[in-house]
Amino acid sequence: MSGRRQKNQKQLAFWFAGASEACFDGQEGTGTPVAGREAESPAENQRVMEEVCERENLIEALKRVRANDGGPGVDGMTVDQLPGYLKGHWPAIREQLMRGTYEPMPVKRVEIEKQEGGMRKLGVPTVLDRCIQQAVQQVLQQKWDPTFSDSSYGFRPGRSQQEAVAQAQKYVAEGYGWCVDLDLEKFFDRVNHDKLMGQIAKRVQDKRLLKLIRAILNAGVMENGLEIPSEEGTPQGGPLSPLLSNLVLDELDRELAARGHRFVRYADDCNIYVRSERAGQRVMASVKRFIASQLKLKVNEAKSAVAKPQERKFLGFSFYTGKKGPKRRIAPKALEKFKERIREITLGSRGRSMKQTIEELSRYVRGWVAYFGFCETPWVLEDLDSWIRRRIRCAFWQQWKTSRKRYAELVKRGVKPEMAKNMAGSNQGPWHLSLSQAMSFALPNAELASLGLFSLAAGRKLN
Repeated sequence: MSGRRQKNQKQLAFWFAGASEACFDGQEGTGTPVAGREAESPAENQRVMEEVCERENLIEALKRVRANDGGPGVDGMTVDQLPGYLKGHWPAIREQLMRGTYEPMPVKRVEIEKQEGGMRKLGVPTVLDRCIQQAVQQVLQQKWDPTFSDSSYGFRPGRSQQEAVAQAQKYVAEGYGWCVDLDLEKFFDRVNHDKLMGQIAKRVQDKRLLKLIRAILNAGVMENGLEIPSEEGTPQGGPLSPLLSNLVLDELDRELAARGHRFVRYADDCNIYVRSERAGQRVMASVKRFIASQLKLKVNEAKSAVAKPQERKFLGFSFYTGKKGPKRRIAPKALEKFKERIREITLGSRGRSMKQTIEELSRYVRGWVAYFGFCETPWVLEDLDSWIRRRIRCAFWQQWKTSRKRYAELVKRGVKPEMAKNMAGSNQGPWHLSLSQAMSFALPNAELASLGLFSLAAGRKLN
């Protein structure tokens, strides 16, 4: 940890614990942990804002906002500027929260590329609003999470995408060989505010907190300098949005469980497993009606289907039939996306050193295999390793540029002069030559590993 960061954390701790201690006088009694409670008294539900504004909760919220970093909102304030701002303004902000008069600012519209193509719209709150949302999320998550379905895996502590995929695999192994693959169309943009607030009000009676959440939902969006009202949806980008989305879809989870279905849901991606295609079509029709009539949402027809699990992808994975039942494999689209990114990195090697290229490539590969190493197809990762090494050899060849340089590099690396001469004078393309015996000899696997190239196959074994 850098000295500057340590200093900032010490200043932050001092501010909460000392300089602003008066803001939290009389709140020590609200420090009882709420996790694991089976029931809450009406008095507790009416005083949730006190828990939100508790010193320890706020310290944790600020730590998480700083750790997540992220860009500024519409006011331009950065994460690093937030502690100083809070030091001077927290008493007034806390007073507004406790009185139920705090008004969040509009979120800033940002677009990011989706993995499957297209753009996803995000709504980035100001860093102050992110901190307040995080404080609310921490308290409500502890209260609500124990009540959510065991079949729900998204945005929940102690649960992961890999666990969701493993549960889906288990259902397929048990003989539920047809999948009702449901994708909700623009889910985060179409959540009905009134219905959502009704669901929250069943769990929280603190009118100040209800008013705050309503204000967050209605804060509006700033796009191209214009403020657009928010009449529906929970914009992705704020800490509270994932929890609210789980609350909305908890109604779907309860309905599916009441019908006795075997299902796995991760955020708005829900798969129901049945024994026959006919049953799947029947379930698809009835669940679509429920989603439209009760949740006021719409199923994305283009992305939803009744099919064999082997024909569908779920959280980047699919299945194949092995000798001992269904096995996890990386979905074809995920593989193609991976190759696309590797091509971008290695093509970008022109104008920078190969050391820099390999460092960037290895960072990406480490992160990718940390997730997709959960597959049960090690030979696919070995094939990808070979393909990546070929891409690196191709990049080396392109960097050497001239025939003279290529000849000199090959000879320096132990290739016989005659073979080096033939290679350097070849009119074959770089990709073709990257597979040659001379390039494999000049840049063997061990040499590439010594340069820092990370192996997918080795990374899988570390998971």
